[in-house]
Amino acid sequence: MTFDIAVLPGDGIGPEVVGEAVRVLERVAELSGGEVDLRLEAFTVGAGAWRRSGEAIADDVYASCDAADAILMGAAGLPDARHPDGREAGTDVIFRLRFGLDLYAGIRPVRLYPGAPTPLRDAGVGIDYVIVRENVEGLYAGRHGGSRVEGEVAADTSIVTRAGTRRIAETAFGLAEARAEDGRGRPPLVTCVDKANVLASYAFFREVASEVAARHPEVAFEAVYVDAAALYLVQRPATFDVLVAENMFGDILSDLGAGTVGGLGLAPSADVGDAHGLFQAAHGSAPDIAGKGIANPLATILSAGMMLDWLGRRREDHAALRASVWIEDAVGAALRDGSGLTGDLGGTAGTVEAGDAVLRALDAVSAAA
Repeated sequence: MTFDIAVLPGDGIGPEVVGEAVRVLERVAELSGGEVDLRLEAFTVGAGAWRRSGEAIADDVYASCDAADAILMGAAGLPDARHPDGREAGTDVIFRLRFGLDLYAGIRPVRLYPGAPTPLRDAGVGIDYVIVRENVEGLYAGRHGGSRVEGEVAADTSIVTRAGTRRIAETAFGLAEARAEDGRGRPPLVTCVDKANVLASYAFFREVASEVAARHPEVAFEAVYVDAAALYLVQRPATFDVLVAENMFGDILSDLGAGTVGGLGLAPSADVGDAHGLFQAAHGSAPDIAGKGIANPLATILSAGMMLDWLGRRREDHAALRASVWIEDAVGAALRDGSGLTGDLGGTAGTVEAGDAVLRALDAVSAAA
């Protein structure tokens, strides 16, 4: 099956890590014997584009993303490229795509691969959970609606709706069911993360999530305050399966989780809706290391694997699903033998060397399949 992929390299290290993910996708297509056919087309977006044209993402590029089967994105944004109100211009890209294409579910897997470093005392702990972040509501929904009064007062509004909460909760329960079917070896569990003891909006979020839980009796359900969740994700991360949270809480906890499994260089993500999907590493553009050849490409490569999994499930394409497993297994192998460990992971591989390690592992994984 043929898939049209819009590739958005972005700023800073974005082009470097996306370049390695593209190499992996091209190798996967080759190893599939043509069963996975990817048409990759690159477009310019981000802070650099904004400086040149005044637009971080042009209308024609947005239209191409809308028409594509999926989007593979690098990091967009640079710290010194800002709008007059202080917002980073590069964030216009992801916000326009998330809100315009209704990419309401942010899927953030957190998994500790053998060979990857962890700051946790028990390095053998079985960390393997997913944070499902509501992407188009919460505090971020009001990013243009906030107010500032004479440089003395600023206010933002959080938006939580029944429809938005219901669909993100349904996504979380569906994911928990799918993970159980994939043989994760643990009972399915959804954890609602909120601050229902203080704020009415979060009490409402929990209420709606509980209503959805009643429709999925085969999945266990619990609710945890966000401050307690932050503690538990460090103390006992192996007890979690799928966590569902409002936009900002999901954003924060995703980085915390990444810190327990090697850092943002091993933090892939998917922003998906009913019709569109965008896949990118959870890290930023890291301009301080751009061009040095040391950026970790593994999170972007894993995101490319998530993209194939999403496409395969939507289109019932078994070749794409098989290829997604190859990519995850190949990254795992490159970490396990140390060949894919970049500097942030305690290794010596550069960006291209880490990509090469995954490519070698891909050859072995596909041959053994």
